[in-house]
Amino acid sequence: MKSMSNWASLIVPVVVLITGTHNASAKSTIQNLTSNKKAESVQGSPSVANQIPGSLKKHSIGVGIGQTFVAGDFADHGQDKITWDLLYNYSASHSFDLLTGFHFSKHEYKKSYSQLMGLTLGIKAKLFQFDAFSPYGMGGFGFYSPKVRREINGQMIESETKIAFGYHLGVGGDLRLNDRMTIGVLAQYHNPFDVEQEVGPDVEGRYYKLLITTFYTF
Repeated sequence: MKSMSNWASLIVPVVVLITGTHNASAKSTIQNLTSNKKAESVQGSPSVANQIPGSLKKHSIGVGIGQTFVAGDFADHGQDKITWDLLYNYSASHSFDLLTGFHFSKHEYKKSYSQLMGLTLGIKAKLFQFDAFSPYGMGGFGFYSPKVRREINGQMIESETKIAFGYHLGVGGDLRLNDRMTIGVLAQYHNPFDVEQEVGPDVEGRYYKLLITTFYTF
């Protein structure tokens, strides 16, 4: 009996040790599974998935190439044509970007022409973001210097070169290809304020742009 008691005193601590180790292992396994599920849930949540790491506080330069459609006085003295814009974008936040642009184009028709030049400043408001694609609306102001060559009293006369204030509105969408390259489309409406003339009527008109854009981020 004394021998059996000695064996029992040795076996019981071993069983307790094995049982405790098994429970700890099972608990660790459950915690790992729970942590993995939680990580997958967080990773798949829209608030995290919609944020592209390293996309903020970035500078981008780009070009836009497409059609410029003239209207008003500009259409009376020039025709629509393919033009280009120089663009600069700064990603200020997940919702808003700063977009500036410069454009120059000359639209001819017979002996007359409409010359358009503008330096614009606008704010892009991202409507939503799906993966790497984000549509946006935008608006802002700019400095314009429109010029026309037209017939006045039987003579072809160029208007005076003056700088006028104006505004622009637009919609578009960006597709981020990688950390450096972004492509997109942009539709813009430009409306320079009327430019007064000492001789002849004021220069007034508006124009639209439909562009394919490409940006390089640095």
